Amino acid sequence: MNDEPADHRRETEAERLDRNFDELLQELRVSQTGVQILFAFLLGVSFTQSFRQADSFVHIVYSVTLLLCALATALFIGPVALHRMLFGLGSKGELVKVSSRLALGGLYALLLAITGAVLLALDDPLGRPIALTLAGGAFVVLVGLWVVLPARLRAQRLT
Repeated sequence: MNDEPADHRRETEAERLDRNFDELLQELRVSQTGVQILFAFLLGVSFTQSFRQADSFVHIVYSVTLLLCALATALFIGPVALHRMLFGLGSKGELVKVSSRLALGGLYALLLAITGAVLLALDDPLGRPIALTLAGGAFVVLVGLWVVLPARLRAQRLT
């Protein structure tokens, strides 16, 4: 966020950092809700009869997906802890920079967790080959929307 090109706003450096952190917090509110819902769903899955009867592939995918959800949760909440610990120390620039990186890491972890959740949800009703194909499709869509599109727009903006 610190390396954004000038957008001709008349604001001080402190105002810009405050705005950037406020925008980041708004983004985190959306992503935190999504990861919390997915995390709750995953926590409930392990208590079902069909999960107990599932093969080791499902158990491994489940475990990795659950851990990715936990990682995404930690990364999305990280900026809150940073803000609390750094509050009043005049380190807003560092806070915005590190928080932005944590949020990006959280999005990548969430992207993988969503892919795993799609695979888990579709494996039993549709069969593994179709579930793998559809989870791969979900992965491609998410990478396209969350990685490729922003990277292209950023590259166009910087040229």
